[in-house]
Amino acid sequence: MSLFKLHTIASAPAGSAPILEAANKGLGFVPNLFAHLATSPSALQAYRDLGALLEQSALTPEEQQVVLISVSVENECGYCVAAHSFISRNMIKVPATTLAALRDGRTLPDPKLNALASFTRAVVRERGWVSGSQELKAFLDVVYTSQHALDVILGVTMKTLSNYTTHLSDTPLDSVFSGEAWVKPGKVASCRC
Repeated sequence: MSLFKLHTIASAPAGSAPILEAANKGLGFVPNLFAHLATSPSALQAYRDLGALLEQSALTPEEQQVVLISVSVENECGYCVAAHSFISRNMIKVPATTLAALRDGRTLPDPKLNALASFTRAVVRERGWVSGSQELKAFLDVVYTSQHALDVILGVTMKTLSNYTTHLSDTPLDSVFSGEAWVKPGKVASCRC
């Protein structure tokens, strides 16, 4: 049993209710991640604001999803991999081969996106200690810049908040995302995905 309540707009703390209302209006439902984050209005607002800032970054929408899925795969977050796979496939129109490679942690068909995914995974795995790394060199060699590197850190920050929240709260996968359910290859599902 989770210690975290799946809040509704009506049950959410006052500071979270408007964010849940906006999510419901924009998506047609309140994602379970938001419902759990609503327990802390500050955490929910931080997640929303980080997402808005990432959308304004130098990364394209497809590159943003590459970062978000790469972080979530590295952190083994089935909820976030499924949610961002759904967004990538249905809203951003990321090619199916790219999405499949991301979800499996394999080499992406596009060299630039592959360098982005490899760099992102290295940032997570090495906790940011990647200066001088092969992944950073490859990232910069395909015309990414220091601004892009910091935008990757922004995406890592956003997904760390959501990945750790779903791990702590055992967030169940929304039915909308169920067609994109994900478990790390070779691992048995342990969440309520």
